[in-house]
Amino acid sequence: MTEISNLVTIGFVITTLVTLWFFYKAFTSKKVLFGIIIWMVVVSLLGLLGFYRNTEVFPPRFVFLLGPGILFVLLIFLTKKGREFSNALDLKWLTLLHIVRIPVEIILFYVFMEGLIPELMTFGGYNYDIISGLSAPIMYYLVFIKKWVSYKGLLFWNVICLVLLINILTIAALSAQTPFQKLAFEQPNIGVTYFPFVWLPTLIVPIVLFSHLVSIRLLYKS
Repeated sequence: MTEISNLVTIGFVITTLVTLWFFYKAFTSKKVLFGIIIWMVVVSLLGLLGFYRNTEVFPPRFVFLLGPGILFVLLIFLTKKGREFSNALDLKWLTLLHIVRIPVEIILFYVFMEGLIPELMTFGGYNYDIISGLSAPIMYYLVFIKKWVSYKGLLFWNVICLVLLINILTIAALSAQTPFQKLAFEQPNIGVTYFPFVWLPTLIVPIVLFSHLVSIRLLYKS
C-alpha cells in the first residue's frame, strides 16, 4: 500500500468515530452501539489481514465491503422491530449526521492523490456528495431552528442527497477491481480495501444510507 500520511489516517479515524457518535445520539441504545462496535472490530481485523484485497476469488471480496451493511439496512425495514427502532430515531440528529460527509470527501481527495482511488470518486470528478455535507447544517438551521423550511423541504433535500449517495456508490463499485469493473482501470478503487478506510463502505456508508431512508420514511409519514 502506498504510504498515506498519518494526518489523513487519523483524520479518517476521527471522522468515523464522529459519525458513530452522531448516529448514537439519534438512537441512544447501548445495545445497538455495542453491536456496531463489534462489527467495526471484525471489519478492522479483516482489513488488517488483507481479506478484502484478494481479487483472485469469486465472489469478489469487494462485495463483502458494501454488501453486508447495505443488506442489513434494507432488512431493518422488513421487520417489525426494525421499523419500531427506526420510528424512535431523532430526526434532528439524523440531519446533522450528514456533516461528516465533508471530511470524508476531503480525505477521499487525499487518498486519490496517493493513487489508491480514481479521481472519479472525488469532488474533482463526479462525486458531488460534499454538497450533502455542506448543506446539512444549513438545512438543520432552516428547518429546526428558524423553521423557515417545512418538513416537505427536508424530505426533498433527503431525496436529493440520497441520489448523490447512490451516484458515488455506483462509481465506487464500478471502479473496484472486480469482474464487473467498468471504470478507472488505470487507477482503480483499492483504497477502501485497506484499514482503516474499510470503515467507509462497511460503516459510514450504511449509516448515511440508513439515516436518509429513515428520515424519508418519517417525513413522508408526517
